[in-house]
Amino acid sequence: MKNHQVRLAARPVGEIKRSDWQLTEDDVAQPKDGEFVVKVEYISLDPAMRGWMNDARSYIRPVAIGEVMRAGAGGTVIESKHADFKEGDIVTGALGVQEYAVTDGKGVRKVDTRIVKLPTYLGTLGAPGMTAYFGLLEVGKPRAGETVVVSGAAGAVGSVVGQIAKIKGCRVVGIAGGADKCKLLIDEFGFDAAIDYKNEDVKAKLKEHCPKGIDVYFDNVGGEILDAALARIAMHARIVICGAISQYNATTPVKGPANYLSLLVNRGTMTGIVVFDYVDRYGEAAREMAGWIAEGKLKAKEDVVPGGIAAFHDTLQKLFTGGNTGKLVLQVP
Repeated sequence: MKNHQVRLAARPVGEIKRSDWQLTEDDVAQPKDGEFVVKVEYISLDPAMRGWMNDARSYIRPVAIGEVMRAGAGGTVIESKHADFKEGDIVTGALGVQEYAVTDGKGVRKVDTRIVKLPTYLGTLGAPGMTAYFGLLEVGKPRAGETVVVSGAAGAVGSVVGQIAKIKGCRVVGIAGGADKCKLLIDEFGFDAAIDYKNEDVKAKLKEHCPKGIDVYFDNVGGEILDAALARIAMHARIVICGAISQYNATTPVKGPANYLSLLVNRGTMTGIVVFDYVDRYGEAAREMAGWIAEGKLKAKEDVVPGGIAAFHDTLQKLFTGGNTGKLVLQVP
């Protein structure tokens, strides 16, 4: 049985190129005692993957040249020599961009696809959903009646942030690219307002939709939009730094916030969120969010793209061109 894998061939400069990857074929390894084999069915594609490709100090070690690209994935156990996992179990974990993964079970969890479908465990009930949950509730600390603004609002994290903020009684404004995404934020996810950064003046629209200022800003994009939000923060605002996708492919130094003194004037805070800090609490978050899904309060949306391992590069690009809506997932035959 053959295993097709995507390995990191070179560290990208600027945008990721096809030559930065190597597609390899190996025999599926036999599991040792305490290991099991997973047939990968879905692979999670996330903006953080761009950072993992850089040889730079971060919250997690970079992917090594020649290593299978790191990725969250879900699939079915097909062979096991592990006491806690048996054939037929459905699991998710950091299984990598490959068709079969041999693992010792560390960081792998069983999931119940009778409750929600497997791709949802890579999105709303996976790392993006956990990021939204803990980033908003533990760092942003929204209170009912406050105004919450989220950038990258139609993405895997942003769409969940906005919905949780609504559940908590907040007014929610989303920033996204394109009229269709903005319509989705209001019609499907229940946002109070949406700003199309591609076709509207973000500063002017933030002033219009946030007349009393922004109490919580959840940032997924950085750059000019972060600056625009900082210019509108209310007293004691909380800025949650989750990502800066506008900067990930830059070949010049990262553009920092020019309006940071607004934090001083308004006694605001700016705090980063790394979801791995909350791994011991994933269970509680998953239970609460699953309950919201069952009640119809939280909607999970996945952009599932077929094509398997060979389609990985082209599918990943959708994250950086704004081509996806919701959680981007690659389906593996």
